[in-house]
Amino acid sequence: MLGRREDLARACHELRGSITAARLGLELGVRREQPSPARMRAIELELEKAALAVDDLARAAAPNPGRIFRLPVRRSATHPRTGTPVGIEKVDLQALLADTVEAWRPAAARRSAQLTLRWSGAPTAVLGDRLRLAQATGNLIANAIEHGGGEVEVRARPEGSRIRLEVIDGGPGLPAPVQQLIRRARRGRGARGRGLAIAAGVAAAHGGRLGVAPSDRGARMVLELPIASVSRRRGWTVRVPRV
Repeated sequence: MLGRREDLARACHELRGSITAARLGLELGVRREQPSPARMRAIELELEKAALAVDDLARAAAPNPGRIFRLPVRRSATHPRTGTPVGIEKVDLQALLADTVEAWRPAAARRSAQLTLRWSGAPTAVLGDRLRLAQATGNLIANAIEHGGGEVEVRARPEGSRIRLEVIDGGPGLPAPVQQLIRRARRGRGARGRGLAIAAGVAAAHGGRLGVAPSDRGARMVLELPIASVSRRRGWTVRVPRV
């Protein structure tokens, strides 16, 4: 029962976050009369994530859900010719981060936070599920805005076989070790770590990891993911759970 309740809570968390980001983006666009192409892409991304969250809600509420997604990666249909899962693709992480940051700019502005993105190095792709990856990056940014505030900086760069993404905020830092917050959320004992638990699950499902690094100010979350060429060379594929 706890697993189903937490699945429902996670899906509601994602749906609420995406609707909020899309609504604030539309409100800001209306005030400026004409939303920019970047803002429209960001809103479209959040609406896609909202639709995914509705699908997750339906699965979690099913009478006999079986194995509800323990790793938050979409169940994907297979391509009729290649047999490759349709939801798994090469994702331009730089472009995805740009859209995610743009989506959360209005929320940052509402809290008087400054949200910036800095990408170092060549554009690099990740093999995986675009919307699940957007859930992970969005949760880290949303958490930094809500619980940290001030200057929120998103940094990303390729490092050898992996991409390193850092989200740094200007707040008081995490109230507990990150793994403790994630465990509490997974056991249904607190909402504070739910976004972190989702991000950690997405990272693990894509062969990566979520951690924390020392910081002179606030919290410094670190998400590492294998680049697409390395994932293929090692024969790694995204794990798609049975539902």
